[in-house]
Amino acid sequence: MTYVIRTVTVYCSSSSELAQHYYDAGAELGCAIASNGWKLVYGGNAIGLMKTVADAVRAAGGKVIGITPQFFCNKGLEDRLCDELVITNSMRDRKALLEERGDAYIALPGGLGTFEEIFEIIVGKQLAYHNKPIVFLNTAGYWNPMIAMIQSAIEQKFIKPKARNLYFIAATVSQAVDYLRSYIPPALKADKWFAKGVAPATE
Repeated sequence: MTYVIRTVTVYCSSSSELAQHYYDAGAELGCAIASNGWKLVYGGNAIGLMKTVADAVRAAGGKVIGITPQFFCNKGLEDRLCDELVITNSMRDRKALLEERGDAYIALPGGLGTFEEIFEIIVGKQLAYHNKPIVFLNTAGYWNPMIAMIQSAIEQKFIKPKARNLYFIAATVSQAVDYLRSYIPPALKADKWFAKGVAPATE
């Protein structure tokens, strides 16, 4: 059965000091989201890579849903061009709505906030709270150290090998979009624990 995507939640950096290729990839992703008829859901602030993605969606005729806490509005950082701007009381409320409003999730290169947000989404899928597609856009190999860290944790039996199936690593925007367009939700069960005295499965 075809998985229907109406909204894509994008997690990314608020930095304005990045190498140009990260902004280029963000703009390409924003254009692709709009071209596929998807709405962008994002952190709602008009700064850094976040602004690049949102502006690209709008430039391509797409719709933008921003979700940001009052804290950032007090600093004048909110994206007032959003088609829908949701102002939350806290960062925790913001994260919950970013997850709730997205039919799919893409993590662009980002900092600590991006790490926190996307790993919470992965763990939610691992525990079978949702079954939505998750993509890391690996521009310029940014996520390679994370991939290596996860592999190390798998080898040391902190993580089951099947956890690698919870997300997709895309080298390009086109790979990310193709994955979303062809996504078939797998059968899930909350199965993250190693049974005591039993060797972990190798899948």
